[in-house]
Amino acid sequence: MKNPILIFGVLTLLMACNLNTKQQKEEKQLTEKKVPNVVTSDIEAGIKANIAKKVEEGGGYFLITTEDKELQLQLVRVHTEYLSNLGPQRHFACVDLADVSGDVYDVDFFLEGDPGSMTVTETTLHKLNGKPFYTWKQRKDKTWYRMPIQSASTDLLGVVEGEDAFEFRYEVTLPEMAAPAKMWLPLPQTDRFQTVELLSIAAPVAHRIIKEKKYGNSVMYMALSPEHSGKKVDLVYDVKRLEKNPYMDDTDPLPYLDANILMPIGDRFEVLSDSIIGDKRKEGTIMQARALYDYIIDNMRYIKAGKYGTGDAVYACSALTGNCTEFHSLFISLARSAGIPSRFAVGASIPSDRDEGGIDGYHCWAEFYAEGKWWPVDISEANKYTALATYYFGRHPANRIEFTQGRDLQLDPGPHSGPINFLAYPVMEIDKEPAYPKTFFSFRRKTAPLTSDSL
Repeated sequence: MKNPILIFGVLTLLMACNLNTKQQKEEKQLTEKKVPNVVTSDIEAGIKANIAKKVEEGGGYFLITTEDKELQLQLVRVHTEYLSNLGPQRHFACVDLADVSGDVYDVDFFLEGDPGSMTVTETTLHKLNGKPFYTWKQRKDKTWYRMPIQSASTDLLGVVEGEDAFEFRYEVTLPEMAAPAKMWLPLPQTDRFQTVELLSIAAPVAHRIIKEKKYGNSVMYMALSPEHSGKKVDLVYDVKRLEKNPYMDDTDPLPYLDANILMPIGDRFEVLSDSIIGDKRKEGTIMQARALYDYIIDNMRYIKAGKYGTGDAVYACSALTGNCTEFHSLFISLARSAGIPSRFAVGASIPSDRDEGGIDGYHCWAEFYAEGKWWPVDISEANKYTALATYYFGRHPANRIEFTQGRDLQLDPGPHSGPINFLAYPVMEIDKEPAYPKTFFSFRRKTAPLTSDSL
């Protein structure tokens, strides 16, 4: 597909390192004026208003014409973690828009104006089904410019090799509660690949630490009341993380051949894995796992639509779409059905192309057992950045934090709904009914990524 970048305007802030005389005069005029304070909610309202106007003008669709077709798009979500105020009356927003074909585009917008009167000056298609057409690189003066994927280094594609160190914040805003509630949050632990120190915790009530027995996860448990509605739970960690390569440990791999509730084995998964592996049965476990890995890269699309985010391997096998949970749940069901022990973990991926800010939700990954070692894989990232498919077969980068391992987590006390599918965001129940508190991750890197070169 040709690069379908459509530019409606040029933002001078990103086109030059130094402002010319005219720009300096404009900046001075803006400084002398009383410019309203802009918060991210203002930018979110501004981009939504602009999209709504274009949708009305487009007969129900946000229309973008590329070199080979016209896209008929509808709003899926605004990436609130990327909303930015670039300077007086200059703003940035990143939005997911779904085409009638089912494809999902990540679209970058630049805006100008004050709260309530923002206008879009530039619109660019950034990603198609999670695969980028370009990436962003930051200069020393903190301005950004686009870089073609072909020219991007691994740190611009999400990879920090060697080691990384950062402060990680896990923030939860409690919903309105009309009855007593309970909540369970993951507590990252130190292991051979990450050193985690809990620097601070702010919560409206006392908490208990529960130890999940099967996988050894630590979980924070809180009993809440209606008076805690709208309060925040804020945890800040100091994290040092190493890049993960194939490694040995004393874990018995055999239990990782068993099915999970949403990761069944046998039947259709056995038939499919047999057809994928074929003659590679004679070539060893690593080759078999690579065949399954390549099948998922080639056949699945990274789309956050439909029944995504549950890690339902049956859904993933049928729809061939989803986020990281579907990619890795399908891999695990196929691998286990082929006799390859495999396991699931979840945490967050820390951006490698900047040193602070919000994080786009949780991220999960998998490992399989072969030749006496556990082999890390990240198939959804390999699907986005095919140039890194070889890297992600046997490696996880250093810019991560792992929250918990495993599926179907049994806790005491545990949720009324039963075992926890996987624990990344808080699990909450109000009067035994599921509730969904707003959760936000952010980070601040202590040192620049070791592989990053600055301009």
